Amino acid sequence: MLSVFSVKAIDLDSLNRDPKYVESIVKRSQKIVDQLKLKDASAAKQVVKIISNRYFELNDIYTKRDAKVKKVKDSGVTGDAKNEAVKAANDEKDAALYRTHFAFPANLSIYLNEKQIESVKDGMTYNVVSVTYNATLDMIPSLKKDEKEQIYAWLVEAREYAIDAESSNKKHEMFGKYKGRINNYLSKRGYDLTKEREEWAKRVKARGGTL
Repeated sequence: MLSVFSVKAIDLDSLNRDPKYVESIVKRSQKIVDQLKLKDASAAKQVVKIISNRYFELNDIYTKRDAKVKKVKDSGVTGDAKNEAVKAANDEKDAALYRTHFAFPANLSIYLNEKQIESVKDGMTYNVVSVTYNATLDMIPSLKKDEKEQIYAWLVEAREYAIDAESSNKKHEMFGKYKGRINNYLSKRGYDLTKEREEWAKRVKARGGTL
């Protein structure tokens, strides 16, 4: 990490935004940063701004996409022309997400180490990676090392997409796609997932827990 004293302070991109919206995003970002327990208060404030600005940036990208889609629908265009115009709006959105995706962790790296950046990503995606990974290992204790590594790699990949999703539902949908991939993978490896879940439920119940 670079010295925080040699880095220009970051401005919160709040101009012309609803103050209540800004406040909610800053609070959300603050909760994520609080989990890092950073000792440097100045660095912590900058990280809050970086995360908040990424949320603002994502909102702008999707708002622009939505406006273009609405314009197409309001124009009365139908058929292939409508589909192509909507596709173009979504393609532009995807390109904007890709262009800006890698700048976010790069900005965080000024103040955070790799492990802390991973924590930020987890905080922005409801810790689904660790929850799903730990649950899968608990469900199937006999998983081999390479299987565990593959499952974890897919969940981390899902997180990279989910972190840029437009809503909590879309984030969970992305993880859902990868969970399906994991289930198919395990089935092909010979695991009876129905039986594994049944046995897992019994073990969880026996220790006084719930799924």
